[in-house]
Amino acid sequence: MKVVLFCGGYGTRMRSGTPGDVPKPMQLVGPRPLIWHVMRYYAHFGHTEFILCLGYGAHHIKDFFLNYQETTSNDFVLRGGEVELLSTDISDWSISFVQTGIDSPIGERLRRVRDHLDGDEIFLANYADVLTDAPLPEIIDRFAASDAGASMMVVPPAETFHCIELGEDGMVGGITPVSDMPLWINGGYFVLRQEVFDHIPPGGDLVADGCGQLAKRGRLLAYPHRGYWKPTDTVKERIALDEAYSRGDRPWALWEREPEVRSR
Repeated sequence: MKVVLFCGGYGTRMRSGTPGDVPKPMQLVGPRPLIWHVMRYYAHFGHTEFILCLGYGAHHIKDFFLNYQETTSNDFVLRGGEVELLSTDISDWSISFVQTGIDSPIGERLRRVRDHLDGDEIFLANYADVLTDAPLPEIIDRFAASDAGASMMVVPPAETFHCIELGEDGMVGGITPVSDMPLWINGGYFVLRQEVFDHIPPGGDLVADGCGQLAKRGRLLAYPHRGYWKPTDTVKERIALDEAYSRGDRPWALWEREPEVRSR
């Protein structure tokens, strides 16, 4: 299936505000940027046709792939001045680079790459800044067996905030970590049917408009995931992921410990 990646936003909580800042999807986790880890996750399951919705900092993303160094993350033999790769990452990937506007909402970005889907009825989409170990084949199979127009992976809140129960007299009746509440949030991994385009107006949003309208019609499917899920909205979160990678603690890197899965 084709994979649409939304990688054109400003990522204001990640940036310093200096013109020319590297966009959030290009922030490093280990030797590779975030977007590579997300793409490698999909490729592990056999989904290697990517459509990148570019915007802010597009040249950083283009340059990375145009000058891709396979030796950074693959073993190789140097013989007679020639590099012989023992494995590759992206040799079988197809990547479409599409400029979708600097200030476009995600729904509008999706609308602008519709032609690149070649009419595929079902396709995948992702924010390109969240890492997970979710079972993608199971998510897709569950969606394909339904008549829903879209599927959204949902996860428990990851924040460390606490919910406070207040009595009428202002006294606190209880304190509960938000992660222990019966709440679910958008996990950023989508399986979509072409039908979603019927509900996204020009300049619209994927979640508020597309998914919101489908939910009202009883056609939005949720996939609850309680496994590994880490967003990278802030510098602190990105640094934590980078440090985990250095320790060898990288649950999202399924390709490092599981056989490749052929897509159906």
